Amino acid sequence: MFTKTCFKLGKLGLAAALATLMAGQAPARADEAFRNFVIKFYPVAAQAGISKATYKAAFAGVNEPDPEVLRKAGFQPEFKTPIWEYMDSRVNPYTVRIGQEMLHRYGSTLAAIERHFGVDRHILLAIWSMESNYGAILSKEEKLHYVPQALATLAYSDRKRSKYAQKQLIAALKILQSGDITPRGLTGSWAGAMGHTQFIPTSYLLYGFDADGNGKRDIWNSIPDALATSANLLKQNGWVTGKTWGYEVAVPEGGQAYAGKTLTLAQWAKLGFLRPNGKGFKNGGDRAQLKMPAGANGPGFLMAKNFFVIKKYNAADTYALAVGQLADQIAGYPGMRQSWPRPDGSLDINEKFELQSRLKELGYYEGEVDGNFGSGSKAAIASIQQRLGLQPDGEPSRRLLKALRQ
Repeated sequence: MFTKTCFKLGKLGLAAALATLMAGQAPARADEAFRNFVIKFYPVAAQAGISKATYKAAFAGVNEPDPEVLRKAGFQPEFKTPIWEYMDSRVNPYTVRIGQEMLHRYGSTLAAIERHFGVDRHILLAIWSMESNYGAILSKEEKLHYVPQALATLAYSDRKRSKYAQKQLIAALKILQSGDITPRGLTGSWAGAMGHTQFIPTSYLLYGFDADGNGKRDIWNSIPDALATSANLLKQNGWVTGKTWGYEVAVPEGGQAYAGKTLTLAQWAKLGFLRPNGKGFKNGGDRAQLKMPAGANGPGFLMAKNFFVIKKYNAADTYALAVGQLADQIAGYPGMRQSWPRPDGSLDINEKFELQSRLKELGYYEGEVDGNFGSGSKAAIASIQQRLGLQPDGEPSRRLLKALRQ
C-alpha cells in the first residue's frame, strides 16, 4: 500500500546569525570566508522555515568548500559525444541484462507501482539504469558528495550557479527537517542530484513518494521509494498509460525534410514512413514528431507524447531516446534494426563487447565487460596493440578486432 507523506516545516522566523550556535566547531585551518557565508545564509534559510537546530545539524563539521565540486563544476567538455557512442554506453547487452535481473528481483514492487501510477515498469528500470547504473554509483563513496556542503560550495564559489544552488540548498534543508533522511545519508552528485534515481532537492519535494509505507520518502536506501518517485514525476507530467514512447522508422527518400514536423501516425504511414520490421503503427490517430538525431544519413524516429514526458526528467532528446530504447529491450523487444552512420572502421556495440571479451579471455583486461572503454580497457588495448605490432594508441577499432579473431 502506498502512502504519501507530507513535509512538516518549522515555524517561520529569522535569526541574526548562527555564529554562536556554530562557534567552536571550525578547526584552525577552516576557510573563514566560506564559514562566514554559511553563517550569513541562515536568515535566508530561516525565512523558508528552516530551524536553527536543522541548520546547525546540516553544517556540523562543514568548514570549507568541497574541492571536488569546484573541480567538476569547472570541467566543460570541448566536444559533443556522437549519438551512437552515447547510445552504446547506455543501451547495450550489459544494461539490458542487469535491467532484466532487476525486473525479476523487484517484479512485485514494479507491478504495484505500475498499477498505482500507470507508468510502464520497463521505463522505470531504464531511468534507474541511466541515473545510477541500477544504484551501483551509490556504493562508490568517491563519487558521492554531502549535498548541503556541495550546494553551499556552488552558492559560495560559482557565480553562474549561485542562484540555482541557493534554491536547492534550501530544499535540501527542508528534506533534512522533514526527517526523511539524516545528515549523514544526504549524499548526491556534485550538483545535488540524489539517490537511486538522481532527484535534485526541489524535484524531490515535488515528487518524493513513500512507497514502502514506513513514513519516509527515502530515495537513497528504498528502491520502492526511488522508483515510485520517478513514476510520480512521469505521471504528474502527463504520462499516457498503455502507450509507447515512439517508433524507429525507415525514412523514405526526401523524408528528412519532415524532421521536426508533427503528424498523426496514419499520416506518416501515407508519406511512406515505415517501421523497419514491416509492422504497422497502432493507434493511427496518435500524433508523433519526426526526429533524426544523427542527421539525414541516420535512422528516423517518430516520437509520441510519452517521449516528451520522459524529457521532463532530462531535457535531452538523446536521454529520452536511450530510455525508450533500453526499456524496450529490457521488455524483450529487439534493439534497433537500422545502423547509425558510424565512421569507417569503428565498432558497433556488439563488436565492442566482443573486443572486451577477447581482451579478458587473453588476460589483458580484468574489468566488467560492459562495452565502455575506460582507462582499463584502453590500457589493455594499448598492450595488445604493441604485442601485435600495431600503433599502441589504446583505441578500439575493427582492425584490432579482426587481428584478435585471427
